[in-house]
Amino acid sequence: MRHLLSTRDLDRATAVGILDVAEDMAEVAGREVKKLPTLRGKTVINLFFEDSTRTRTSFELAAKRLSADLITFSAKGSSVSKGESLKDTAQTLAAMGADAVVIRHSASGAAQTLATSGWIDAAVLNAGDGTHEHPTQALLDAFTMRRRLHGAASRGKDLDGLQVTLVGDIVHSRVARSNVWLLTTLGATVRLVAPATLLPANTSGWPVTVGFDLDEAIDADPDVVMMLRIQAERMNAAFFPNAREYSRQWGLDEERLARLRPDTMVMHPGPMNRGLEISASAADSSRSTVLEQVTNGVSIRMAVLYLLLSGAAE
Repeated sequence: MRHLLSTRDLDRATAVGILDVAEDMAEVAGREVKKLPTLRGKTVINLFFEDSTRTRTSFELAAKRLSADLITFSAKGSSVSKGESLKDTAQTLAAMGADAVVIRHSASGAAQTLATSGWIDAAVLNAGDGTHEHPTQALLDAFTMRRRLHGAASRGKDLDGLQVTLVGDIVHSRVARSNVWLLTTLGATVRLVAPATLLPANTSGWPVTVGFDLDEAIDADPDVVMMLRIQAERMNAAFFPNAREYSRQWGLDEERLARLRPDTMVMHPGPMNRGLEISASAADSSRSTVLEQVTNGVSIRMAVLYLLLSGAAE
């Protein structure tokens, strides 16, 4: 694995291998000293052109736990805000001797451009590019599902037969796109549920079924319900009448939560709009994996950095 740009690039064996290495990294998190010397002497640069809390700090913690040298480069207050191009920024980072660049960018395809342009000779990790993909989020979601399903015996396992329903703002969600391809690769069945205005114009090439009724989807007895954030910052038009109407039709409220099986997983990639796509009681219930997803994000990002920079999976 040279770069991690998209979950579409991962076959089943590679994806399961990443999840297995993340199990080893999760064990490190349980130790008194939570550090490995694995990437000592390697330089990881976090290049964030978009605001982020969870992803940025998760990658920072992952790099530090692997003993890598870390530079976090935020577009705000940098030369980027003065008009510097991605190419100039990349060449500056190359001159610093970066071994890996973790990039989040508002333009779909920015990570691919950085990886294939020849501007920089470093491993590129896509931490979210526009409305395109967010592969480490999908990996941590799959890791969370696998651990809930198989517990300590999860090594080597995939997600065969799991029924996963993604609900909400699909059209703007890079998390949804990455999850669709990864979960399908791992053997899960994926269903999309959203108002027609929040679905992509064409999903004919996607390995999914599509519906518009959340109650109908809940009655189909899914194993996982993943609620997606309404991304108001990417909306320049009215995609639904108002917040109350959206919550009534497509929000996971107390009544819908009660109709789910006790072992159905309730997921959300965060940050949550409580009271809009998910109620406080659903977010804080025993079915919810929200905090597990945050914890597992560090293990997954440690695994990916390790595999990209050590070149081995001992």
